[in-house]
Amino acid sequence: MFRCVGGGKRIEARGRRGHIAAMKFLDQAKIYVRSGNGGAGCVSFRREKFIEYGGPDGGDGGRGGDVWIESADGLNTLIDYRFQQHFKAATGGHGMGRARHGADGKSVVLKVPTGTQVLDEEQETLIADLSAPGMRILIARGGNGGFGNEHFKSSVNRAPRHANPGLEGEERTLWLRLKLIADAGLIGLPNAGKSTFLRAVSAATPKVADYPFTTLHPHLGVVSIGEAERFVMADLPGLIEGAAEGAGLGTRFLGHAERCVALVHLIDGTGESATDSYRTVRRELESYGGDLAGKPEIIALNKTDAMTPEEADEKRAAFARDIGKDVRLVSGVSGQGVRDLANALASMLRDRRKTEIESGPTTEDWSP
Repeated sequence: MFRCVGGGKRIEARGRRGHIAAMKFLDQAKIYVRSGNGGAGCVSFRREKFIEYGGPDGGDGGRGGDVWIESADGLNTLIDYRFQQHFKAATGGHGMGRARHGADGKSVVLKVPTGTQVLDEEQETLIADLSAPGMRILIARGGNGGFGNEHFKSSVNRAPRHANPGLEGEERTLWLRLKLIADAGLIGLPNAGKSTFLRAVSAATPKVADYPFTTLHPHLGVVSIGEAERFVMADLPGLIEGAAEGAGLGTRFLGHAERCVALVHLIDGTGESATDSYRTVRRELESYGGDLAGKPEIIALNKTDAMTPEEADEKRAAFARDIGKDVRLVSGVSGQGVRDLANALASMLRDRRKTEIESGPTTEDWSP
């Protein structure tokens, strides 16, 4: 039963026992796929009145269905594969008499969010990376149909009485791993104010609370710069020391930062040591790899609303001196410096896109 609450603003799905099912973020799923078997060939002979030598007329079997995986817009989670993990394509139709061939089996197309990676069962080999909308990859090919006895007739074998069975399809166990595609990613220690910052700069509404690890899965927000320019920002769960080795929420969410063009590193200005906080996160980025440490970065000292202007300036100067980089002052609560940081980030993204366009695709001379 479906119920609309508040004039259609919220839709709840109520199950058999009355519990409300909520949409949850899922970025990893294990699935089993099997393509269809080919149809069997047919052994048949033409038997009609006044036709003396009818001969063999058994048709071929149809081809088994394939299993495809396709990236689609409008999806941002793998929740569809939470309750259904087995996908099987249809078997090809069997051949029939009067030289009728069997129909091809129906293929299966798995729709996944853009940014999904397909890995083998051991999660070591990358099979496909669906990094652009509309990409379509064949992951299990259907078996060929068997030949009917019409296929085997010849001048020396005028009445063959055998046909081939269809070939079996392929079966595979795969892992789907989603890496969100965002222009910018918010990183930092837990309780650095990342969710509050995303609320201030976009219309996203991630959970905000006064305890660590309030963000348990990434949130996306669209940041508007003027009327024509927009970019997507991702609020990633907080990192702690040892995250690259699996501590805290582990490396599971570090992968979402891999596709970001730039990073916004928020530091809690009310903490004991901004320098230690910054270096802790940087160590985890370097340990994880994936070129995370080399991405363009904007560093900001957050929660300046809880400090006097003099104290904030003093902390910013000392922090910038320790790390040797520029540091901004922002507050997701009061909005101080938020718009300036967003404009700087948009300019950084524009320069990056311009560089990519000017460089163009690299071409090399072909050689046999």
